[in-house]
Parts: sequence; structure tokens; C-alpha cells
Amino acid sequence: MGAGRDVTIYFIRHGETDWNREGRLQGQRDVRLNAIGRVQAKEAGERLHRLVMRSDELDYVASPLERTRQTMEGLRAAIDLDPVAYRHDERLKELSFGAWEGLTWKEIRARHPKAAAARERDRWGYVPDGGESYAMLAERVAPAIAELRRDTAVVSHGGVARVLLAVLCGVSRAEAPRLDIWQGRVLVIEGGRFGWA
Repeated sequence: MGAGRDVTIYFIRHGETDWNREGRLQGQRDVRLNAIGRVQAKEAGERLHRLVMRSDELDYVASPLERTRQTMEGLRAAIDLDPVAYRHDERLKELSFGAWEGLTWKEIRARHPKAAAARERDRWGYVPDGGESYAMLAERVAPAIAELRRDTAVVSHGGVARVLLAVLCGVSRAEAPRLDIWQGRVLVIEGGRFGWA
């Protein structure tokens, strides 16, 4: 993967939205943070600053979706950085769930039981109607990470974090899609290892 392996990535999943709270698949839908999500963005910034005292020297890049931009801007404001002085990268958007976006897993299992069962058997490779698999997401995200040239705070999505753990840290393709990626925390990825701060 290149440069991405040589830098430290401070990965922050966007804060909570009402759709997160309701268990709805957001995918690439543009859903705003709720009040809890805005607090989580601030907390993530404070955690990042405790980890990296010269946090002003990091590169900052986010998915262009509203919930990640709001998280990045809240995070940066919490550590006295210009809220909007960061990069966007389209490749860091969330996994697309296609026709399933806006639904809960309960609704998907009721409406599309065969498709839901097929995805459960192969979460890495399954492609929902009009959506993407984790394998496809990995192909999209890998070049963005390979281009990183210095330690970077990345604000993105749960699916993107799972792909990074598979590609950079050797987490199995069976396990990666099942990992919990917490909001308001900082996932540190460095030298093929990862841990939560």
C-alpha cells in the first residue's frame, strides 16, 4: 500500500446521527450529526490533542459527507485549529449500501431475506443491489491511504475503518466487517498494529 504503512493514522469515525440511533444504514446518504454526535466530535478532538501535543502539525483529511465534515470541524475547533482548514477526499466516503440505505437490518431481513442471508455468509464480498462490497471499498480507499505522506487525522466512516484494519493491520476479511468502530474515540493505526485511544 505504500506511504500509508509508513505514517501514523489517527482515525475518527463521525459522531452519532439520528439514523445511527435508529439503526438505519446511512451509507452514502448525507445525514447530519445529532446533539450527541456534536459532543463526540469535540471529545475526539480533545483525545487527539492528548495523543499528539503538536496536533497542528498533522495532516487532516475527511470524507466529504456532511456527518464527517461536521465531525472534523467540531474536532478541529475543540483544539483551536481553523475548523475548515482540512482536505476532503471522495474516496473516503462510506460503503454504499445501495437500495438498502435508510433501512434497518430488521427491515432488510424482512423485505430481502435471501439477500440478507447471502450477505451474512460473505460480508466482505457481498454487493447489495446498487451498492458496494467491502472488497470494492478497499479498492477505492487503498489509493487514498497510500498517498499519505505524514501522520494524518482521518475522519471517515465505520466501513472505511474496517477496510483499513484489513488492509493495513492484517485483520481477516471474515472478521473485519464485524468489528465495532466507536464514535467519539480515536483509532490509532501504526506499523501494522491498531488500538483505541
